[in-house]
Formats: sequence, C-alpha cells, structure tokens
Amino acid sequence: MRHTSGEHHPDPRPVSIGPLDLAARVDDALAVQALAFGLTDDEIAVRHHIVLRHLTTAGAGAVGATTDEDDRLVGFVYGMPNDRTQWWSTVVHPYLRQEGHAGWLSDAFAITELHVLPAFQNRGLGRELITRLTDGVDEPRSILSAVDTESPARALYRSLGYRDLARRVRFPSASCPYAVMGATLPLRRR
Repeated sequence: MRHTSGEHHPDPRPVSIGPLDLAARVDDALAVQALAFGLTDDEIAVRHHIVLRHLTTAGAGAVGATTDEDDRLVGFVYGMPNDRTQWWSTVVHPYLRQEGHAGWLSDAFAITELHVLPAFQNRGLGRELITRLTDGVDEPRSILSAVDTESPARALYRSLGYRDLARRVRFPSASCPYAVMGATLPLRRR
C-alpha cells in the first residue's frame, strides 16, 4: 500500500520545534515521511532499519516539529557528517566528480531526510527544522539530494543557499532522477 499526501487543508495548530530523540520516535517520523513523500509499507520497513543505523554515526542529529497540544510529530529533519564510504556517497561520487564537485563529499554534513506533513507545509517549518539542525554542526558545509524537479523543496533549498552540484543522479531503487545540492554553513536566512 502506498501512503500519499492526497488533498489536505492547512492545520492551524501551534507547533514547537526542538531536538528530537529520533530513535524513540522513528515510527512517528516514518509515518510523516510516508505521507509527505509517498512510501509503501515495504519502503517504510526498510527505512526503519536505515534510520536506526544512521543514528549510531558520531555527530548524527535530529530536530522535530510537534503540535503543542498533543506532541504529535508533524515534521522532522535528520542528518550526519558525510562518510565517503556510505552507500549514498558511493552512488553520488561519480556524478559529483564529473561536475568537478567531488570535494563536497568531505567536511560536509549530509541532510538525510527532511519532511513536513502536507497540512503543516507553507508555514516555514522546513526552513526552521533544517537551519536548527545545521546551526549545531561542526562541518563548514552541507549536502543533500532531492528529486530533480522544480518543486517547493528545491525552492526551499535554493533559498537557504543550496546550489546544484550534480543533476540527473540515478539511485538504484529510485524511479526518477535526483539532484545533489550543497551549501556553505551557516545557511542563508530570509
């Protein structure tokens, strides 16, 4: 079964943003990702193990957005210092090398996931989540990958200072191409 965002109306409930114990709330986070990104139950199960493995990386961190009234997780971001030996880096390395940007894989904090429930989008939560996370890291720059289309997510990343480092990147299990983007830290403010 594929979980999709469908049509949602804005949710006006107040939200707080702060550090997230992602290991304790991994199921909540994957439920957000499933609705925001459209994942099957099988994809969710695979990601559960990946998230927990990522959290064992030194320097990994997460920030969450929760409703004030009932502590419901409505958005999250997590990432870690990039490791050139991890799967993501080995896939994107040839694309970055071809574009002259292979050096971006060193001394960079990788944004692994950033998702906000559709009913809570367009409130600045994604911007606040990613800036809070990256403000607390030691690396001088950040990298991420996003579906290679003109989307609200790509517009957000550009507004924060991310720029395209490689496009039409193909991940083995993805049906569409991705772009790898990078930004110097701290991220640009409005």
